[in-house]
Amino acid sequence: ARFADRGVVAVGLVADERGNPVAGAAEAFAIARDAGLGVVPHAGELAGPEEVRSALQLGVDRIQHGVRAAEDPRLVEQLAASGVCLDVCPSSNVVLDVYPTLGDHPLPALLDAGVRCSIGADDPLLFGVDVVDEYVLARERMGIPEARLATCARSSIDSSFAPADLKRDALARVDAWETRAADPAS
Repeated sequence: ARFADRGVVAVGLVADERGNPVAGAAEAFAIARDAGLGVVPHAGELAGPEEVRSALQLGVDRIQHGVRAAEDPRLVEQLAASGVCLDVCPSSNVVLDVYPTLGDHPLPALLDAGVRCSIGADDPLLFGVDVVDEYVLARERMGIPEARLATCARSSIDSSFAPADLKRDALARVDAWETRAADPAS
């Protein structure tokens, strides 16, 4: 909170939530929120949908991972209605045995249900893929069409804490990417 005016924009929680439930950080998140910071905990990757539900109850802005929400249809509906963005990292979910393969990953189903999702790379040095790789894998191995991938990019930008002018410029680049993908001759 002391650095809110010096470039810090959000506070997260990164840990294996099976031993570190998101609710345990409620006080820290309240301090962050009082300082005008965003709240972006890790929840619902290694622990189940109950951690995503708990994060939503804390009034978070984004959820890192959150994919285990797919196990609870009512929670998926709640996520879709809330507009909270899940920062999904498919390759790390496979490496960590959350899902056996990318083909088993719930990202397509979450998107179909109207859940806002971004696509991230978690830890490129540890998992061996960067954000571009994740987008390619999402298209090639998960069958997510280019237009839906552009929606993920927009969700990431719209849900970010970046200044409005930076968001506007980034969204324009996503629009250009989608236009090129729709008409390869352009």
